Amino acid sequence: MKGEKFDRGLALRKQVLGADFVERSMAGADDFSMPMQELSTEYCWGHVWTREGLTLQQRSLLNLGMISALNRPHELKLHVKAALNNGLTRAEIREALLQVAIYCGVPAGIDSTRIAREAFAELDAAKG
Repeated sequence: MKGEKFDRGLALRKQVLGADFVERSMAGADDFSMPMQELSTEYCWGHVWTREGLTLQQRSLLNLGMISALNRPHELKLHVKAALNNGLTRAEIREALLQVAIYCGVPAGIDSTRIAREAFAELDAAKG
């Protein structure tokens, strides 16, 4: 499956999510899960995230809203950190999650805010 789209996707995935995270994900994949790693790297990152038309910040904002609405806490925590890597501020993330609360329901907004705070705390703790 490796090719130009995969390589571009892998480079951008590492930039946005962090090289350590991506390398651990790839290294931890086995025969069963490697096709999913390859698919998400090429399809999500190589085909869509690398397109022109939206900035990485705009893509991150969209992801925060959609992942919150879908109730995917693990992915949300990852993408909160990615949004910061893409230049969003904590205040902008908060505003996105307030928007989630209005359109997806207050419980979704509360859960998403809690998860974002956990992500912020992990980043702050890593900084020392």
